[in-house]
Amino acid sequence: MLENRRALIREFKQLAKLSVPITIGQVALIATGFVDTIMAGHISPLALGAIAVGANLWVPVYLFGVGLMMAVSSMVSHYFGAGQFASIRDLVKQSLLVSIVLGILGFYAVRQLSILLEWIGIDAGIVPVATDYLFAVSWGIPAVSGYLALRFVSEGIGYTRPMMIIQIAGLVFNIFLNYVLMFGKLGVPAMGAVGAGWATAAVMWINLLLLVIYILGHHRYVEIWKAEKVATDWQRTREMLRLGLPIALTLVNEVGMFSAVGLLMGSLGVVEVAAHQIAINFAGMMFMIPLGISAATTIRVGHALGEQLPHDARFRGLAGISLAAMCMFATASIMLIFPDLITTIYSNDAAVTEMAVSLLLMAAIFQLSDGIQVSAAGALRGVKDTLFPLLVSIVVYWFVGLPFSYYLGISQQFGPQGLWMGLVASLTLAALWLVWRFLRVSRVEV
Repeated sequence: MLENRRALIREFKQLAKLSVPITIGQVALIATGFVDTIMAGHISPLALGAIAVGANLWVPVYLFGVGLMMAVSSMVSHYFGAGQFASIRDLVKQSLLVSIVLGILGFYAVRQLSILLEWIGIDAGIVPVATDYLFAVSWGIPAVSGYLALRFVSEGIGYTRPMMIIQIAGLVFNIFLNYVLMFGKLGVPAMGAVGAGWATAAVMWINLLLLVIYILGHHRYVEIWKAEKVATDWQRTREMLRLGLPIALTLVNEVGMFSAVGLLMGSLGVVEVAAHQIAINFAGMMFMIPLGISAATTIRVGHALGEQLPHDARFRGLAGISLAAMCMFATASIMLIFPDLITTIYSNDAAVTEMAVSLLLMAAIFQLSDGIQVSAAGALRGVKDTLFPLLVSIVVYWFVGLPFSYYLGISQQFGPQGLWMGLVASLTLAALWLVWRFLRVSRVEV
């Protein structure tokens, strides 16, 4: 028992070593949305609502790219555990080619999303501002696609600190550019919410440039570059797509449901959508903690399997799920104890903050489920099981969560709280299902 406890503590330390930089980097990344929300909230509810609606549309496109490139991290972790550096070098080239195609498609996709605004029934005052915001953000999509390819190569090797540093720098640039573009400083005309879109696009290019400079100049990547060249094996690209597409679609399913709820919230009015944006933005920031642990769990499980240690892979996966659950219990406690303090950070509008408090209390309920489901999905990525989580996401989000949200929030007129009840139900079901799957698959691996 004592030895098991020591082994668990050692694994927690390894997970923390990998996940803390990822988490800090992710917090810095999503903090750009946090900053956008706060700054827009001090302009007007209209600006806040426009960014909320626009983000609900372009973020799923971004997350599709994140999911597709997550396969690179899983594959690299296996190659690294087995010492196959030439394979990693070839995968870098192929992942960058895929990212170019992904960036071009994403650019055009984001620009076409504004068509949905009137069809969904978004408040007429929000539509033109959200449309211009989406146009601005679209220019950054090609850059973020390349950044993701390089990021997941580095994470798969176990080098997670560079992204932390770069994304913190990106946050600083975002604050400065928001200040200049949104409020009209240094001779630039005030652009409001649209200025936040241009700032976001600029930061995406800055992050890519910084990561390229780091990778080309740092000694930690020498093992990859000095590995002998091998003939391009397009089987790697096929495996990347086979693993990555289910991950991408899983992320889009989950975030798509959150976005759908956000868009339904937009049909209720400006105050409702602003309150929803506050609660979902803070919950999203807290979600970066288990998301970082999930990425670290993928790496640890992948390294173990690359080293032909299936028992260790199972242990590391369960340790990652446990650590995520403990962290999310802590974040839920913060939401339950300090909801008023949190909401006043975002807005001084009494109607908005009152409604946001009620939604934040509901967000606390699904924190534990959300942390468990994302960490279990990370453990499954480590064993290259990505199709089952996709099937789970389709069932729980689109056949359980969204219909439940619509029924309670719109049909039964429970309003914002009813819409959020579907989120709680779907995330809880996903957590139970994915943990069961990892226990079953890892038992086979042993």
